[in-house]
Amino acid sequence: MSARTKARKRALDILFSSDIRGEELGVVLAAAAQRAASEPAREASWLYARDIVDGIIDNRDEIDEHITTHSRDWKLERMPAVDRALLRIGTWEIVYNDEVPTAVAIDEAVELAKELSTEDSGAFVHGVLARIARAL
Repeated sequence: MSARTKARKRALDILFSSDIRGEELGVVLAAAAQRAASEPAREASWLYARDIVDGIIDNRDEIDEHITTHSRDWKLERMPAVDRALLRIGTWEIVYNDEVPTAVAIDEAVELAKELSTEDSGAFVHGVLARIARAL
């Protein structure tokens, strides 16, 4: 598994934890940063995970607007928390990170959705992210 794939999983853990616990994303990120400081072997994945989460914090309103606009009859708050987090990660990579090809961002989000969410989540995440990418 690549360092970026691991980073996406770490970012997903942070976003999911914040969402489920109802804690501010910055607080959960700070706690994760403390844990990461004691894990130098995982530094590469931590740095990109932090970039993702910082990017989502900085652009949350715009990211959520993209998701809401392209999710076709699904309100953000009704989506499973894992799907919501993956859509935020994928949207950030598509819209704000020129280093990641759009197809890679979509594929990574879809694979994590298939692995960690509902049976229909992979197709749902793919559809929303593909519509966001086409709209750009």
